[in-house]
Amino acid sequence: MSSQDQNPGHLLSAIGGIGPLARQLNQVHTRLWYEQVHRDLTGPQFTVLSLLHAHGAMDQGRLGALANLDKSTVAPLLDRLLRRGLVDIAKDDSDRRRKLVSITESGRELATSLAPAVVSVNEQMLAHFSPQERDQFLALLRRAVQGP
Repeated sequence: MSSQDQNPGHLLSAIGGIGPLARQLNQVHTRLWYEQVHRDLTGPQFTVLSLLHAHGAMDQGRLGALANLDKSTVAPLLDRLLRRGLVDIAKDDSDRRRKLVSITESGRELATSLAPAVVSVNEQMLAHFSPQERDQFLALLRRAVQGP
């Protein structure tokens, strides 16, 4: 074993890094979301509804890309929204393999009514930062999730 392997400082650095901090940040956000936004609508579901409301109907692949969701997540998420009557899904007449997703009036009303609470959760999460620090923090997070 090398001396580096025996250094407890590496272990402490490992558990103080991005993974544990990202998990804690997600836990705080999830708790606030559950308490203040909605108990039965997830953040990704809200994102999908908001994108459909803002951009109109689109195919499932484009929607997943805009929402930053992988293919294995999009289909079950849309199925849950469909069962709740928040979206409609239809085959594209010009390409029967494509599924077109649109928001229903109920989905539109839900997304619109929840938006102020979502903004409030964001504000609470960033409350300890100055406006400049907020912008910088969000920019750095965006860069971090772009990956290497």
